[in-house]
Amino acid sequence: MTDGTIEVPGGSLYFQQTAGGDPLVLIHAGIADLRMWDAQVGPFSERFQVIRYDVRGFGRSSDPAGDFFHHEDLLAVFDYLALARAIIVAVSMAGSIAIDFTLAHPERVERLVLVATGPNGYDRWGDEIRHGWSEEAEAIEAGDMERAIEINLRMWVDGPQRTPGQVDPTMRQRVHEMLELNLPRQGEGEALDLEPLAITRLDQIKAPTLVIVGDKDAPEIIDSSRLLAREIGGARIQEMAGVAHLPNMERPEEFNRLVLDFLASSVRP
Repeated sequence: MTDGTIEVPGGSLYFQQTAGGDPLVLIHAGIADLRMWDAQVGPFSERFQVIRYDVRGFGRSSDPAGDFFHHEDLLAVFDYLALARAIIVAVSMAGSIAIDFTLAHPERVERLVLVATGPNGYDRWGDEIRHGWSEEAEAIEAGDMERAIEINLRMWVDGPQRTPGQVDPTMRQRVHEMLELNLPRQGEGEALDLEPLAITRLDQIKAPTLVIVGDKDAPEIIDSSRLLAREIGGARIQEMAGVAHLPNMERPEEFNRLVLDFLASSVRP
C-alpha cells in the first residue's frame, strides 16, 4: 500500500492506495475517518485498486481554511491519481459527497454503493435527531468532548433501538477513538452543497447503484435510503438486519459480500 498527500485549494488531503485492478474509492462517514474501512481494504484489493482518503477536516487531512466543496476535493483525488472512472463506496456524510460528485461529473463514476445516507436537501429530520444535534452542539460549546462523543455513539453506533451494551464494545471503542481525534477540530471554512440540491436531481444519476442501510439505524436514514432507491433509476436496496449506521464495521463479512456481489453483477458489457 502506498500513501501520500494531495494539495487542494486551501488545504491538503491524505490518501492510501493499493496496487492493481479497476479503481474503487472508499469515503468515510462523518463520525469516522479512513480507518473505518480497515476490514474492507484487504478483501476489496483482491479484485480492485482500493483508494481511501480522509475528507477535509478529518484524519490526516487538513482543516478547512475557507469555504469549499467536498465533491471538488473528490475530483482532486481522481485527477491526482489519474482515475478516468472509478467505483465509489460511501457511508453517511460521504454518500452525499458521492451523489454530488456523480451529478457534477457523471462521466467519472462507474458504479455507486451508497450506505446509510441521503442526498443534500433531505430535511425530514425528526425531534430525536434534532435534539441529539442540539445536545452535541451544547457539549462542544461547553468543552465537554467526552459527552459530545458519547452523544454521537448513542445516536449512530448504538442507534435508537439499542443500548450500548447491545453493541460490540471493540467497534464502539474504535469509533470513539476516531471521534476523539476528529470531533474537536474547528476549521475556518464551510462545506458547500452542489446547486441545485441533489434531492431534486436524483433521476439524473445513471450509474448502477446499490443502497445499503441497517434496520437499527435512525428512521430518517432508513427513509432517505429508500428515497434514493426509488429515485435513482435501476437502484437496488439491501436492508441489513441487526446493524445501525456503520454496517461495514458491524458486519464486515456480510457487507463485503453484498458489495462484491453487486459489483460482480453490475459489470458493464
